Parts: sequence; structure tokens; C-alpha cells
Amino acid sequence: MAKICENCGFMAEDDFHSCPMCGAVLPKSVVSPSPMMNSSSEGYASTNLKSRAVAGLLGILLGAFGVHNFYLGYTAKGFIQILVTIFTFGMGGVWGLIEGIMILSGTIRTDGQGRPLRD
Repeated sequence: MAKICENCGFMAEDDFHSCPMCGAVLPKSVVSPSPMMNSSSEGYASTNLKSRAVAGLLGILLGAFGVHNFYLGYTAKGFIQILVTIFTFGMGGVWGLIEGIMILSGTIRTDGQGRPLRD
């Protein structure tokens, strides 16, 4: 049995009073583990996870504007990518292309809150 954090979706043991990931107070009710869980996202409700394919394609196609970083929750990094692209007259877009490839290859595995990316 486990408790699901309403803040970040982490599935914690039933004896936890606060979420080990985000620190939010966990509900008192205990739920049985969901069949929606997959092995690569152990401890997380799969509905709260970001897609690796979406993030990777955003990085490849719109990486110059940091769209993939905004999607993953890295807002400061996304703004920096926009500025780098502007100040380098578009050459900063290579950064986003490389990150998109890294996301798809599995080198980048988590979102801005430290949750694993869904396959």
C-alpha cells in the first residue's frame, strides 16, 4: 500500500507523513499501487510524467527557443537559450538540437522537478 503525493505525484510508503521528493504533507488515505506504474518510473504516477519523445522532438525542432526546457520545467534555462540564440544570431540553436538528441538518447533522464521522463 502507498500514498500518492497530490503535489508531485510521487508514490510514497504508507508510513510516510510527508513526501520525500517535494516535502508536501501526504494524505492520510492509503491507495494500492496503480497498474499505470511502469518500471522506468518506479514511485511515480505515470500521468504526472513528461514524455521523453515530446521533449526530444521539441528540442530538435524548437530548441533554439528553449521550448523543450519550458516543457520540462527548466524555465530559467529556457530563457537563457532564447537570449543565447538572439545574441548569436541563431547559432545558439545548436544547443537545443544537441539537448534534443540527448533527451531522446536517454542522457537527459529527468524533468525540472527531478522526476524521470516517461518513455
